[in-house]
Amino acid sequence: MRIPFYHVDAFAGRPFAGNPAAVCPLESWLSDATLQAIAAEHNLSETAFYVARGAHYELRWFTPEVEVDLCGHATVASAHVIFDVRRENSGTRVTFQSKSGELGVDRSLEQGSPLYALDFPARPPQPCQAPPGLIAGLGAAPQAVLGARDFLCVFGTEDEVVALTPDFSKIAALDRFAVIVTAPGQDCDFVSRFFAPAKGIDEDPVTGSAHCTLIPYWADRLGKTEMFARQRSRRGGELWCRHRGDRVSIAGRAILYSEGVIELES
Repeated sequence: MRIPFYHVDAFAGRPFAGNPAAVCPLESWLSDATLQAIAAEHNLSETAFYVARGAHYELRWFTPEVEVDLCGHATVASAHVIFDVRRENSGTRVTFQSKSGELGVDRSLEQGSPLYALDFPARPPQPCQAPPGLIAGLGAAPQAVLGARDFLCVFGTEDEVVALTPDFSKIAALDRFAVIVTAPGQDCDFVSRFFAPAKGIDEDPVTGSAHCTLIPYWADRLGKTEMFARQRSRRGGELWCRHRGDRVSIAGRAILYSEGVIELES
C-alpha cells in the first residue's frame, strides 16, 4: 500500500519556521494502531489524516503518542494540501468533520499569498487554583492561573515568557492536557508558548488549539476582537486572531517543505 504524505510548515511565512505537520490523504481509514504508528514514525508534533466524504472531509490528528481532539496547525496544513498542493478544492472554504465537530477553513489571498483561517470553537478559561508542581515545573510564578482544556499561565512581560526553561517531567505530571504561558507582546497583541510533554510534545512550535483559549482571554482583557499574536518558540509563528463569541478565527500561512510516499505492507 502506498500513501502520499506532505510535510508542511504551518503558521509560517517562510521555510523552517512555524509548526511542521505531516498530512496523509487516505482513500479509507486505516486501523488506529497503524495511524498511530505512522505518526510515531514521522515524529512531528502532529500528523493529520483525512478522508474525502463527498463535499467534506473527515479529519483526525495524532501526536507521536496519542490521538488528539483538536489541532490547529495540522488543520492549516491539511487545508494547504487540499487547496494549493493537490488542488482538490477550487473554492474558498473546506469543511472538516472531526472529534471537535465541524470545522471550517477559509482560504483568502493576502498580499498575493494564501491565508488560511480556521473556524474553531472558543474555549474560554476560568480562574483556577494552581496545582502543586505547576510553578515548580515552569520555574517561575505567573501573575494568574486559569484553566480550560489546558492551564493558562499569565505573565507580565514577553521577556518572562521567552526566558522560561520548564522542567518537563513536572509539567507532564499535571492533570491537564498541557500548559500555555502568555504575556502582552512587544510588537504584537500577545505572545505565548505551549508545553505538552505528557502527550509527546515538550514544546509545540505553534499551537492553533491553544488560541481557542488565548483569544477569548485576550479579547476580554484588551477589549478588542481582532488581534495579531506570535508564538515565541524557537521556530516562531504568526497568527491573525478574531474573537467571534462561541467561535474563534485563527489564520496563518503555510509552506510545503517536502512530499513523498509511505510504503506499507498490504
